Amino acid sequence: MTRFMNKIEQSMLHEGVHFRSVCNTKFKTFRISVNFLLPLQKDTAAPNALLPFLLSRCSEEYPDYTLMSRKMASLYGATLGADVGKLGNMQMLTVSAGGIADRYALHGESVTAELTRVLCGALFHPALQDGLFREEDFRQEQRQTLEQIASEYSDKRIFALNRCAESMCAGEPYGISRFGTREQVQALTGERVTQAWKDMLRTARVEILVLGDIDPEPVAKIFSQAFGCVQRQYKPLTLSKPISHNTEISYVIDHQNVAQGKMVLGMRVEVSQLTQPELVPAARLMSALYGGTPNSRLFLIVREKMSLCYYCGAGYNSTAGLLFVQSGVEFGNMKKAEQAILEQLKAVQDGSFTDADIAAAKLALENGYCTAEDSLGALDSWYLSQSFMKKVYTPEEYAALVGAVSREQIIQAAKGVRPDTVYCLKGQEGENH
Repeated sequence: MTRFMNKIEQSMLHEGVHFRSVCNTKFKTFRISVNFLLPLQKDTAAPNALLPFLLSRCSEEYPDYTLMSRKMASLYGATLGADVGKLGNMQMLTVSAGGIADRYALHGESVTAELTRVLCGALFHPALQDGLFREEDFRQEQRQTLEQIASEYSDKRIFALNRCAESMCAGEPYGISRFGTREQVQALTGERVTQAWKDMLRTARVEILVLGDIDPEPVAKIFSQAFGCVQRQYKPLTLSKPISHNTEISYVIDHQNVAQGKMVLGMRVEVSQLTQPELVPAARLMSALYGGTPNSRLFLIVREKMSLCYYCGAGYNSTAGLLFVQSGVEFGNMKKAEQAILEQLKAVQDGSFTDADIAAAKLALENGYCTAEDSLGALDSWYLSQSFMKKVYTPEEYAALVGAVSREQIIQAAKGVRPDTVYCLKGQEGENH
């Protein structure tokens, strides 16, 4: 096989089945991820969420966890993994596999081809009983999904962020939990989840990513044959930007038995991959300068100088066109902290930052992109986030785009930021000051 460094190739195996490979021989391993993108909807979020975990447990050929684990061990400690996420207005169901590069196999065998075959078996030929997912497998993954929902409820930082998104984007796909609600997961049946699996194979947009030291051709061939046996009924998916009709900031307050308050400010951003993709690098830099690094205004002024927050940082979602400022705040300081956070946004919009501030933000982002080149997992996330972009950039190429952003572009991106929702998590009502 010819060796390449960061050679990106893209093709379409079948309608709606996209294949992308990024070959880089500095790695001694490879990663294959199969990502099913479906509309994020209230009635399908819960059954869809169980699928990646059910499918990665076992398969018809390796019908229990022990046999599948033994097979992975025979492939030099290969792995199968699963995840559920959101990409804009879509639910993303991921099953991935990873292993050592073929050139390190002791007896010349193809780890790539065999692991791809096992992965395809898990996706297309799961362990079924009477045509349905087995009750024991289904119940275990249902229980673990409920535990995951409970853990996100217990982590108040995650809980506050989720509640802000849910409130801010009520009635929009982005406001729906990637797992669905606890009640929806509890109400699931094996029949419902099995039907969701069939619908996924038929209708989802599929993004297959192959990364690392690997020859992508055998992988593409195996997946092309597998999807060729599916009667696809694909309807093209497109990103949609959440739109708010709020003319004033909305306030949402929850009370729980917490010692430290949490406040999240949700903001709409005019710049997104959909609306002004050419300004997305500027919006990323604006977010970093505003609250994304230890040199940012939120950290240095609101947290350090004013001592209003235990933590305070901003994160920009370029796919959805949203920005969230998360903070840990004493109950009595929430209004002051909100005002200070909005004042720093106004300062960025007015251009009240130095060239040194810009340089520090650029350096932080550029270092982050360079770090992504060192992890197959990070690279997988990087390229998947570009699924709907007309041009695909390597992290190094994107770092150059950020490096070329001007002061005027930062201000332009900042002026397109509009505060929408303030979410506050406070202690029990009698405890507040």
